[in-house]
Amino acid sequence: MHASDEFKQLKKTYMGFVVPMTVGFMVWYLLYVLCSNYAPGLMNTQVFGNVNIALLWGLLQFITTFGIAFWYARFSAKNMDPIADALNEAYEKEANA
Repeated sequence: MHASDEFKQLKKTYMGFVVPMTVGFMVWYLLYVLCSNYAPGLMNTQVFGNVNIALLWGLLQFITTFGIAFWYARFSAKNMDPIADALNEAYEKEANA
């Protein structure tokens, strides 16, 4: 099954989403950490009231995490689940034969 074209396509589709998202999020997160350490003037900039850029950026980290999870669920349901279902059906037919 690992050698089938469907499995290779499933793996390629998965990696095509997960790797860029992981790299992008890690850059986004590490930029936040670096700015917190090396650009305190920027991070302490007041946006309104007692809310500064650091607080907003930190909250955006959570929003980004949930956004990526939601996006992945939709992407997976549309692009990967049909392939995985077909592979699972073929596997069950072969296992029960």
